[in-house]
Amino acid sequence: MGYQRYIAFDVETPNHANDRMSAIGVAVVEDGGVAETYDLLVDPQVPFDPFNVALTGITPALVAGKPTFPEVWEVLRPVFESGLLVAHNAQFDMSVLAKCLRAYGLFWRERVDYACTCQMSRRLLPQLPNHRLDTLCRSLGLSLDHHRAGSDSEACGRILLHHLAAGASVTPFLRTYDLMGARTVRAGR
Repeated sequence: MGYQRYIAFDVETPNHANDRMSAIGVAVVEDGGVAETYDLLVDPQVPFDPFNVALTGITPALVAGKPTFPEVWEVLRPVFESGLLVAHNAQFDMSVLAKCLRAYGLFWRERVDYACTCQMSRRLLPQLPNHRLDTLCRSLGLSLDHHRAGSDSEACGRILLHHLAAGASVTPFLRTYDLMGARTVRAGR
């Protein structure tokens, strides 16, 4: 299966419930590079936990007046429909996406295929001490402003590009996510 376009994305959350976003970053990967990026703050319309504020630097004041998830989704939905979704530790980002859609009563689709650059890196770069995003970026010489959705999504896209340039195929790493049940259900088609 040959994908031509990949939608690398990363979300930041305001609290431990992980059912809302305070930020989302997207890096569209095609033709051997990052073709476009999005770095959006989102008003989650829920309280923030101090831990999440300390981790991400995103405060309630920072997102006051920013678009809500349904407004952001209007812009991002066509982008998400245009390629294979990719994330680093994708189970987390996929679950937040699914829970956000559910929290706002938005139906996108029942299932969607995705790939995880953390899983890819574990298999393709086994010599590394771990496969966290910051470790991979240091190893590959990529810039990263960690826990900033725009930077994290672009780093994810560039890690994917590294693997593709090295001759790896995404196919063995395809998974299918059940957006209604918020869980991975089977290997991708």
